Amino acid sequence: MTPLSWLSIARLGLVQMALGSVVVLTTATMNRVMVVELALPAILPGLLVSLYYGTQFLRPRFGHGADQGGRRTPWIIGGIALLAAGALGAALSVGVMESSLWAGIAVAIPSFLLIGLGIGSAGTNLLALLASRVSEGRQAPAGSLVWIMMIFGLAVTGITAGILLDPYSHSRLVAVTFGVCAVALALACIGVWGQEGAAAGPVKSRRQAAFREVTRELWGDPRVRVFTVFVFASMLAYNLQDLILEPFAGHVFGLTVGESTRLGGMHHAGALAGMLIVLLSGTLLARWVTVPVRVWIVGGCVLSGLSLIGLAWGGARAPDWPLAGNIFTLGLANGTFAVAAIGAMMSLAREGGDGREGVRMGLFGAAQAIAFGAGSFIGTAMVDIMRWLTSADATAYGAVFTFEGFVFLIAAALAMRLTAPGADNQNQTAMMPGE
Repeated sequence: MTPLSWLSIARLGLVQMALGSVVVLTTATMNRVMVVELALPAILPGLLVSLYYGTQFLRPRFGHGADQGGRRTPWIIGGIALLAAGALGAALSVGVMESSLWAGIAVAIPSFLLIGLGIGSAGTNLLALLASRVSEGRQAPAGSLVWIMMIFGLAVTGITAGILLDPYSHSRLVAVTFGVCAVALALACIGVWGQEGAAAGPVKSRRQAAFREVTRELWGDPRVRVFTVFVFASMLAYNLQDLILEPFAGHVFGLTVGESTRLGGMHHAGALAGMLIVLLSGTLLARWVTVPVRVWIVGGCVLSGLSLIGLAWGGARAPDWPLAGNIFTLGLANGTFAVAAIGAMMSLAREGGDGREGVRMGLFGAAQAIAFGAGSFIGTAMVDIMRWLTSADATAYGAVFTFEGFVFLIAAALAMRLTAPGADNQNQTAMMPGE
């Protein structure tokens, strides 16, 4: 089958853009409305978001279902439709909460479950489709492109929805959510239409393989197992910092809300720069320099770890430490390793040509999603515990950042195990043979 062109890869990026556009409304806008406008405890949206993270263990099942049927398009479009239905239900639940909290929660719970199921189905099979159709050497740049498009979708939706939601009302929230979901579904259809070509058709032996049998066989492969652990460790470290960077800036450096928000923007700007560097290295600059994916992964993890240890060191030297530069460097390292890891996922998912890209990608995606959910909770809990144990905020946050930094260094060591000696001349991740 002919590999995807860059235009086709960009079209599939529209699906990732659609996912990000809908999710930002549920995790940011609706979260804020519950906590601020309705004056509800912050733990409520936190628990609701954890519900959709909790569904992500089903990702391997979604991938296996598409592997068995030989088609991914229905799983992607169906997933976006489930996500849209869940987002609309979540928007409606916010209005119900104002008059009856428990009735609103009763509407919100199945809605957030639908959001999780939709993300799992569409996201897993989108990456599996990319894995099976993107040519060797393009995995990391392709991962960069679709993730940059997702960030663009997040930004555009956030700005547009922010304008349309003023002055706020529950009915306006539902209307804006409906509009975003309609656009997202249209983008997803444009993105996948005709991308798979003729139905591949299920292989008879593949049909006879039970899901449990397939997952047991894949988990027995040392390369799959080590890579899954690497994904969990690196993404856990990545998200441990997410909810504590801005509080750290306020408690230790005395920054205002606006200043700490701009600091968060520096982190996102750094991440975007890292993704662009990986994209350019695999496209425009590939003629002059070839950087193996493993270099981006290991280098990004090491620089992320050192940047976090730098934050721990700098907190004790506030306000003289160059905090903005440190945060930008952290974002740069995060963005670099994250999209390179997506490229490595695609490389390993397609390995063997056995039609199991979906279940492999499901294993990696589940590890990533569970790590994200756990990281948000563990990072904040560790800060609370350390601030209770010590009266010095710099020491409390520093201890957590140091822990996160070492987790990144462990992830770098795991990534080194994933690459074979002599792979430096290949712009792909070469997995070690099973030992």
